[in-house]
Amino acid sequence: MELKAKYCIIDDCEIGDGTVVRDYVNLFGCKIGKNCKIGAYVEIGRGSVIGDNCKIEAFAFIPSGVTIEDDVFVGPHACFTNDLVPKAVGDWEVTTTHVKRGASIGANATIICGNTIGKGALVGGGAVVTSDVPDGALVVGCPARVLRMLRKAGPAKKGPAKKSKKK
Repeated sequence: MELKAKYCIIDDCEIGDGTVVRDYVNLFGCKIGKNCKIGAYVEIGRGSVIGDNCKIEAFAFIPSGVTIEDDVFVGPHACFTNDLVPKAVGDWEVTTTHVKRGASIGANATIICGNTIGKGALVGGGAVVTSDVPDGALVVGCPARVLRMLRKAGPAKKGPAKKSKKK
């Protein structure tokens, strides 16, 4: 781990080699993989798991119960929830959320707990995810809905160049 911070709280965490942690980060009892980048003002809660090669941008909130696989991007101000019936006083129950490999979550997106973001999916900025996101889907809006399916990952197919029409 490379700590590029003067002011942060890192309590009882497992952090992989090559991971960079910026200033004003609060990490509590979480596991973070190798070669991740954790931006300023991020909070990651107890029991959360972040895979390898992830980038968590500034001000993201990842509470207990969230599992993020490898190669995931979490944009600035993205917010995960972990309680379906939040209240100020009394018992509460953690509801888990799963983000699969290669997914990207845009800025200011809110991920309601109990859902899975599919492999290679893209959650648009400001979207509110209230149900599972299929593998490879682009979802936008409130509530988030599939806008289209993304091209499958892999090398681009080579073929003849398209001719542009001149006017």
